[in-house]
Amino acid sequence: MSSFDDIDAFEGASLAARAVAARPAPYLDGLNPAQREAVERLDGPVLMLAGAGTGKTKALTTRIVHLLNTGRARPNEILAVTFTNKAAREMKMRVSGLLGQTVEGMPWLGTFHAICVKLLRRHAELVDLKSNFTILDTDDQLRLLKQLVSAAGIDDKRWPARQLASIIDGWKNRALTPDKVPAADAGAYNHRGPELYAQYQVRLRELNAVDFGDLLLHMVTIFQTHADVLDQYRRWFRYILVDEYQDTNVAQYLWLRLLAGGHKNICCVGDDDQSIYGWRGAEVGNILRFEQDFPGAHVVRLEQNYRSTAHILAAASGVIRGNASRLGKELWTEAEGGEKVRLIGHWDGEEEARWVGEEIEAMQRGTRGLRAFSLDEMAILVRASHQMRAFEDRFLTIGLPYRVIGGPRFYERMEIRDAMAYFRLVVSPEDDLAFERIVNTPKRGLGDKAQQKIQMTAREHGVSLIEGAQILLDLKGLGGKGAMELQALLDGVARWGRMTGDKDLSHMELAEIVLDESGYTAMWQNDKTPEAPGRLENLKELVKALEGFENLQGFLEHVSLVMDNDSDDGGAKVSIMTLHAAKGLEFPAVFLPGWEDGLFPSQRSMDESGVKGLEEERRLAYVGITRAEEVCTVSFASNRRVFGQWQSSLPSRFIDELPEEHVEVLTPPGLYGGGYGAAGMALGAGSGLEARAAEANVYNSPGWKRLQARAADRPVSQPRESRNTVIDLEAVSAFAVGDRVFHQKFGYGGIVGIEGDKLEIEFDKAGTKKVVARFIHAADDIPF
Repeated sequence: MSSFDDIDAFEGASLAARAVAARPAPYLDGLNPAQREAVERLDGPVLMLAGAGTGKTKALTTRIVHLLNTGRARPNEILAVTFTNKAAREMKMRVSGLLGQTVEGMPWLGTFHAICVKLLRRHAELVDLKSNFTILDTDDQLRLLKQLVSAAGIDDKRWPARQLASIIDGWKNRALTPDKVPAADAGAYNHRGPELYAQYQVRLRELNAVDFGDLLLHMVTIFQTHADVLDQYRRWFRYILVDEYQDTNVAQYLWLRLLAGGHKNICCVGDDDQSIYGWRGAEVGNILRFEQDFPGAHVVRLEQNYRSTAHILAAASGVIRGNASRLGKELWTEAEGGEKVRLIGHWDGEEEARWVGEEIEAMQRGTRGLRAFSLDEMAILVRASHQMRAFEDRFLTIGLPYRVIGGPRFYERMEIRDAMAYFRLVVSPEDDLAFERIVNTPKRGLGDKAQQKIQMTAREHGVSLIEGAQILLDLKGLGGKGAMELQALLDGVARWGRMTGDKDLSHMELAEIVLDESGYTAMWQNDKTPEAPGRLENLKELVKALEGFENLQGFLEHVSLVMDNDSDDGGAKVSIMTLHAAKGLEFPAVFLPGWEDGLFPSQRSMDESGVKGLEEERRLAYVGITRAEEVCTVSFASNRRVFGQWQSSLPSRFIDELPEEHVEVLTPPGLYGGGYGAAGMALGAGSGLEARAAEANVYNSPGWKRLQARAADRPVSQPRESRNTVIDLEAVSAFAVGDRVFHQKFGYGGIVGIEGDKLEIEFDKAGTKKVVARFIHAADDIPF
């Protein structure tokens, strides 16, 4: 086969190269004993179990240099696989630096997909493709699937093509061709998934195209069905190195096992404690099974950490020890001293954001007994993207520069911009840009032609688009489903506008009505893609943000002003990102907010995956803590507002797993009393801890059991809103109309109405608001 001509040529030349005597190896001098062991153990299967910050990239690249320097392999005989192009570039740069010259002829150092593209172009005909096949991007893939869904007579609204794309991607990650989809998956996509998957693959072949999942799937298929091809590449790739092995999915795992099945010269580098991508197909079992897959494998543990202080490492180790499914290692450092992990509880999420903002400014000035930190040295790592809103709002208000890494800023997210467009129309129906954005979102059968008719009618009559739309309908210029849906939208906008004058309806409630009646919330509820739950959480967070404003208009003005005032001057900025996006990064100072059960660990992860999901959440906590080099601050809130109602929160079970001797509990004035045990600090009287724990069968971690056992002995204190005044839940009924009261956020005011546990208060500066009684103090009790 002509594809192998160059392979055989290389093989002949490489024999001479391997006969070259080993040259001096000064690059080995900078390695610690474990790293050196991993580098020099060249033959046979090796698992480099590399903890966070232990210099795995240094060991991996030095191993490549050692293979080349000792003449064990020519550059083209080394297969080195990474997950990102950035990692591949860094590896090449480091290898060049160690060799003292540019690396030439290393064509097989790259990502899984990049390498498989090259292989598939050589052997495309074996899977009925031509070598010049096209790789579809996500948009092209969705367009093709929509055509198939439509041809099958399936309602795209009820069964979105995006959902089918996610299902097919999952099957490809598991190396399942259409004929191998298991019976357990037969019900996918309304029992039509396997059938449409088969049609999709046929259509791709007809178009001479592949998607990203096919790149690996086709190569696994070729290796499994063409032994001659597999044998040739086993001979060519004499040494295989894999970075981030804990993140491999089934298809990647099979591809690697097939290639290494002959000589077994495979070195996998990874950390089972940092496997956090199960939701996108990664299988932590791949690294846990390494010794079973490769009998006689040599395991090297890299445990000396070069990043963090001893306190931070001990805290991370204390948490991750709660996982049963792990190979086990203990990080340590030669560095002495350093700050303990700081733990602080807050009254609510807004207070948490205020405190973090003030703390960042204080750390900039060096007024916390620490060295001065620049903004670029500080990061906020959140479990869910909707948590960013409170921090972004606070930073925009106080003028603190920040950047969001791994995604758009909160008010720039698609679902937030859509919702804001609806709100703008309610306040200002003549807002044509807002109308254009939402007229067919969700789908109302109003395509480009219908929208062009609306535009033309509006221009002809010199009116806004919403008025033009009504004129067009009155003139019967639009028919069918689109006309009915458009009329419903116009009626809705008019009705919502009238509701803004309803004094018995808060603007938060109105916002929820708008999103519900427009069908926008339902659109995301029906969307089965992995992103949909996060978008719904962001919409909830948006409604929550309205609380601090008098009306929709005030909120819209606030967002416009703060976003307009935000300019990128290229200066230092605080980084905000999710814990997933933080993997592989490090910062001198890290803030970890929102450590509450249900938020972190995520309730959805535990509900959907049980103990497996909880263990992945714990690994995420471990990743978060180990991002910090010098200062790590964990925080939680006692209360969160959900759908306009306050709910008390239990501190994360991971907090109870932090070793006490490595934690400093910060108790800011006016928040909490009580001793150590953050859970004890946050639990208010009558929280029903035992009952809530009994109802949730996933609450079974060692730390959670300790928390339950200690709950009765722990002094349980109630959150405070001032330095010396504890809220008494039994005494709040003593309030009466006319009483002067104080609220931490809104200040002083007078009670003008009482409805159950809600007080209507006319605040001196914040206007009239309805507030739950337990958040109110009698004004005379405030020690000012």
